Amino acid sequence: MREAAITAIEYHLPETTLSNADLAAEFPDWSVAKIAEKTGIETRHIAAAGECSSDLAAAAAERLFAGGVDRAAIDYVLFCTQSPDYFLPTSACVLQQRLGVPTTAGALDFNLGCSGYVYGLGLAKGLVETGQASRVLLLTGETYSKMLARDDRSVRTIFGDGGSATLVEAVETEPGSPPRIGPFVYGTDGSGARNLIVERGAFRAWSPGSSGGWSPGSSGGWSPGSSFDSRTDSPLAQDRLDPGSSQPTLFMDGGEIFAFTLATVPKALDALLKRAGLAADAVDLYAFHQANRHMLEYLRRKTRIPEEKFLVHLSSCGNTVSATIPITLREAQREGRLRPGAVVALVGFGVGYSWGAALCRWSVR
Repeated sequence: MREAAITAIEYHLPETTLSNADLAAEFPDWSVAKIAEKTGIETRHIAAAGECSSDLAAAAAERLFAGGVDRAAIDYVLFCTQSPDYFLPTSACVLQQRLGVPTTAGALDFNLGCSGYVYGLGLAKGLVETGQASRVLLLTGETYSKMLARDDRSVRTIFGDGGSATLVEAVETEPGSPPRIGPFVYGTDGSGARNLIVERGAFRAWSPGSSGGWSPGSSGGWSPGSSFDSRTDSPLAQDRLDPGSSQPTLFMDGGEIFAFTLATVPKALDALLKRAGLAADAVDLYAFHQANRHMLEYLRRKTRIPEEKFLVHLSSCGNTVSATIPITLREAQREGRLRPGAVVALVGFGVGYSWGAALCRWSVR
């Protein structure tokens, strides 16, 4: 029986680092210890000027190839990023040429953040199990650091840059055996879009308090006619609404994101286990999106996951958005915690709002 399986995984981080000591020097009222306590992060890796998301993904892919994956056998490239090199062409097309993947391969980008890896696995599984592809190179790459306001410590203490590469390929399994990837649970709630957003840089006309953006409609959704977000209660509101600035800048309402996460993630995990017909203790390891330590620990306690089953890896790299889950998996494998046959629950959640959860049975040797 033909099934999709993860058979190789690698990642890459930029050379430049931003430590808690560096940040404490810029924000003296936050000590090194306070930053570590609030975030669980000691160091973030930051892309250099001119270093883009495709560079990070390509470097991760080259590590896969150096480990024995045949680039000539890749027949599809998927690239998850919210910080592409260009509006066009598609970065995945550029990566195909750069990586020496055959011109007979398909290639596409998809724009998702913290849930992106789970969605990418769903796309790759669909390509493989419908016979459209046999070896899918799933890449992630993010350079959020290029979109962070220098004076916004709430995001600069959290986000780092990184890229990952995962090979999802067809394997033969016994009929009736559990899937190597899946089942999946997905969710979307666009009403939370304004709580984690980069308003400038694309084509939606923007001006504070005037037409061209989006504003809450009477039904509670969004309707055309005024600024997407004219709030002034945020401490960053005046900065991000500065009409003299054209720099794409990320805004995050941390309280709203935290509330969304706590309301959504436990339900998504319960739905996944129910769909799989598994009890929670049948899962060997849990790999959640690595948002920050405080959020992860709160989620772990709320979902009653034993600490020894809950993977955490963000101290040395920070929140790398769509790359957090593959980085965490690769490190767990390196440490000997993730072994062939292990059942792993993956849960991604964040910007959009978007969330996704999946099971995988580890096939990397």
